[in-house]
Amino acid sequence: MPELPEVETIARYLRDGKDGKPLVGQTIQSVEVFWEKSIAEPAVAQFRQQISGQSVREVARRAKFLILRLDFEYLLFHLRMSGDLRIEPEQSEDGQVRPVAVHDRLVFHLSQGERLVFNDPRKFGRAWLVRDTTPVFAGLGPEPLAEDFSAQDFYQRLHAHHRQLKPLLLDQKFIAGLGNIYTDEALHLARLHPNQISAGVRLHEAENLWQAIRSVLQEGIRRNGASIDWVYRGGDFQNSFRVYQRTGLPCPVCGTAIVRTVVGQRGTHYCPVCQPKPD
Repeated sequence: MPELPEVETIARYLRDGKDGKPLVGQTIQSVEVFWEKSIAEPAVAQFRQQISGQSVREVARRAKFLILRLDFEYLLFHLRMSGDLRIEPEQSEDGQVRPVAVHDRLVFHLSQGERLVFNDPRKFGRAWLVRDTTPVFAGLGPEPLAEDFSAQDFYQRLHAHHRQLKPLLLDQKFIAGLGNIYTDEALHLARLHPNQISAGVRLHEAENLWQAIRSVLQEGIRRNGASIDWVYRGGDFQNSFRVYQRTGLPCPVCGTAIVRTVVGQRGTHYCPVCQPKPD
């Protein structure tokens, strides 16, 4: 958490300027660093020096990464478990400088009286300032919503591995952007057990799973993501969960109690009737 829909929601929030002016077009005048390990590269002093004076040209997403294209470089964020970004005025309504909040790790002072704040309670999130994104993104799998990612491609990728579906779908090298929530939801929608071996998935099952993945991600984006963790201010997709965190509650399809188990060291939710164990 956050996963692809939550990161896409934050990217849209930064582009639209929901709480202030849009980020695109603003210049980063300086940056304050309150937790040096939040910066993956370059060194902190170099990070401060290089980013000052660069303007934000575009806000985008790749997998679970946020991408800010600057004049000469890219500012990348991976939010990991608890990271978040917000835009806020430098001053409060009474004209005083707004104090830094608890867990604010990086504060970027902008040219239009605002600031971009990276908040991360668990301190796992990271920021990169790079000229070339290739080394950071190396090894990432395809975007599940990309037009050129077809069901046939997905089927072939499944059969190139002999792994349980749940941990394989969580592997960012296999497919980019999925996490625990949307994997459980997609597997239920496709009626596939999380322990099913990927190489044994038939073509029509792969097509169903491909469509299910795209469906739950698109719905998650439409609902501004899921807000199930106190560190994320997101949307309301949690109100339409099929199985995730619904242990003991009735399956929305058949009424059977949802089961929680552990697959690949990750908590996993499924319906034992709609998603029967493979032979």
